[in-house]
Amino acid sequence: MKKHILLILLSTITIHAFAQKKFDIQGHRGARGIMPENTIPAMIKGLQLGATTLEMDIVISKDKQAVVSQEPYFNHEFSLTPDGKPITLKDEKKYNIYKMDYAEVKKFDVGSKVHPRFLGQQKFKAYKPLLGELIDSVEAYVKLNKLAKPDYNIETKLIRKGDGEFQPSPEEYVEIIMDIVKKKKLEKRVIIQSFDIRTLQYVHQKYPKIRTSLGIDEKEDFENNIKDLGFNPTIYSPYSVLVGKTLVDKCHAAGIKIIPWTVNSIKDIQYLMGLGVDGVITDYPNIMGQLN
Repeated sequence: MKKHILLILLSTITIHAFAQKKFDIQGHRGARGIMPENTIPAMIKGLQLGATTLEMDIVISKDKQAVVSQEPYFNHEFSLTPDGKPITLKDEKKYNIYKMDYAEVKKFDVGSKVHPRFLGQQKFKAYKPLLGELIDSVEAYVKLNKLAKPDYNIETKLIRKGDGEFQPSPEEYVEIIMDIVKKKKLEKRVIIQSFDIRTLQYVHQKYPKIRTSLGIDEKEDFENNIKDLGFNPTIYSPYSVLVGKTLVDKCHAAGIKIIPWTVNSIKDIQYLMGLGVDGVITDYPNIMGQLN
């Protein structure tokens, strides 16, 4: 009984400690577990559920528009063609967004088809929005409901060896995004995240005041990753299973925050909080409320 009470007290202390230092709950693609990913309704739902940062992915269309999408093509798992037909795994890359003007991109439905990995998603007809449109919608919602303004974690989705086929050069990619960020005056609330170090290197060189986040999906030494990048990013964002106390301590010793992805269970968030991470990226932004 005494041991059980002690565990409860320690858990409570941990939660309060993280609340004081502003533990960052990043809504992955808005709230992917609940709403169609990377859509405006997903971002609004993420805010409603307590996300402090909205994480999203950006690809570039043929007419140089910043489109909110995980892949530079239409994912077969949840996409339907403009005439309502499903897209197969074999054919999905034929629906290349970089080869389409945005007017054509917007006709595809990415919200009606049941997602095989997120059966609890609400289903309705939805489209891939433009980054500027998404920001305007979120900012209007925040103002109307008198909510705290969120940060935006904007990830560039570059395919390896895909320059010229699925994406522009890293430099042009960043400039298209930053043009929108500057017009919306969001420099202080934006993080540019990428697994492609070229993107982050360009941001660091051209826009040194913009926060950066290095995505990591393979087991590799922290020191090697930072050496390859060439500078200390604001955030180190590894796949959650790669995170241990040693990695957390190395990040903090270097003055870098560590925010793992994608953390979807109470057990995992408790473990990671115990290690001292600075936040999590989650498909369920209400996870902190469940923990409390």
